[in-house]
Amino acid sequence: MTSTRIERDPLGEKPVPRDALYGIQTLRAAENFPISGLRPLPAFVDAVVWIKRSAALTHKETGRLEARLADAIVTAADEILGGRHRDQFIVDVYQAGAGTSHNMNCNEVLANRANELLGSERGTYDPVHPNDHVNMAQSTNDVIPTAMRLATLATVPGFLASLARLAAAFDGKGQQFDHVLKSGRTHLQDATPIRLGQEFSAWARTVERHRTKLAQAADWLRDLGIGGTAVGTGINAEVEYPGMMVRHLSKVSNIELREGKERVQLMQSMGDIASFSGAFRAYVLDLNKIANDIRLLASGPRTGLAEILLPAVQPGSSIMPGKVNPSIAEMVNQVCYQAIGLDTTVAMAAEAGQLELNVMMPVITHNIVFGLTIVGNATRVLAERCVEGIEADERQCAYWLERSPALVTALAPKIGYAESAKLAKEALATGLTVKELVVKKKILQGAELDEVLDLRAMTEIGVPGGKGIPTGG
Repeated sequence: MTSTRIERDPLGEKPVPRDALYGIQTLRAAENFPISGLRPLPAFVDAVVWIKRSAALTHKETGRLEARLADAIVTAADEILGGRHRDQFIVDVYQAGAGTSHNMNCNEVLANRANELLGSERGTYDPVHPNDHVNMAQSTNDVIPTAMRLATLATVPGFLASLARLAAAFDGKGQQFDHVLKSGRTHLQDATPIRLGQEFSAWARTVERHRTKLAQAADWLRDLGIGGTAVGTGINAEVEYPGMMVRHLSKVSNIELREGKERVQLMQSMGDIASFSGAFRAYVLDLNKIANDIRLLASGPRTGLAEILLPAVQPGSSIMPGKVNPSIAEMVNQVCYQAIGLDTTVAMAAEAGQLELNVMMPVITHNIVFGLTIVGNATRVLAERCVEGIEADERQCAYWLERSPALVTALAPKIGYAESAKLAKEALATGLTVKELVVKKKILQGAELDEVLDLRAMTEIGVPGGKGIPTGG
């Protein structure tokens, strides 16, 4: 059996594993919340440790914390940031409100490790105490909303890099497929021609626009309310503390940060993170639509559209030999559905605050960071293992386009909507193409026929064969 040590808190005594860096309050939380088995995400652990490290440096500079204690806390923090002691953060993602449990988990780990570095045993909390020294001038209520912003901002660059990779992949295919003419489709019905490259280029622009909007939404998260302590008023924090904290946090995180001017507001409102999550959701909705489009264009190979060929990444069936599925796009769909649920959780939790505090911050933080992680990974994999290897089936694209009754749209300026509709109906009934009917009925001939039914011209702005169209005046 693991030996224990006895620790005390305001609720009484409790045995704690002797070799644990965490303490009694962490253990109580672990026992109270055996919910999911999920542990805090690394970005969240880093963010809280950044805050504790920065606070120790700030208090060392102001003289409020003895230098040797501050240095020990900083050294312990650096060990964690370097990858050590990660197994000591044991509080479930679903925990008491505001994140007090995780805050104390971090306080206890840092205090115990700092004391070890100073020659004391774990659990003595002397000379470094988790509340008095590691948590000096802090409250869970300003630590966790600050950590939420830091963890999100730390995750954003990798996420945006994934979007850039996907946009570049789509853009490359847009150029490669610019010459491929195909049938457009609206309402899942035949529509006027479009180039396959235009479809891919449009996807690239969609991803790029979301990347810009997400970067803009993330900028609001740079305003930090650290120094607000319990209710945003700053009790027990020195006047210079917020500014010094932002300086140290910017340095350790390598993130551009700002001192929040309205710390009461920043504590009360989750609006900034909800706005970012909303921008995230908007991207997810478009990404899901694009993944569905890719699956649809690749459907077949004989009984679907089959206009594009996806790279085969794995066998598609345990019973049908030779079957290849759009596996990567299907994965993206599943990730998107999960991410939409994560955003819904963020939205509901962001609304659930009362008066001076929103106590739902732990689940908000987990959901936004987890969402950025899985969607960022899915975006990158979509680019690397799907889009970059897509090929066009030009013959299939031409086959469907030639048979599309929607080509009569180019005739409407010449012969009118009603006559064009009759031609479309007859093309479907007879199996003849629109061009074959036009020739058979001698509606247009020669150069005029070629100009009006120029398929490439139909994919650009203008009126096909527009030389004979009245301009008005």
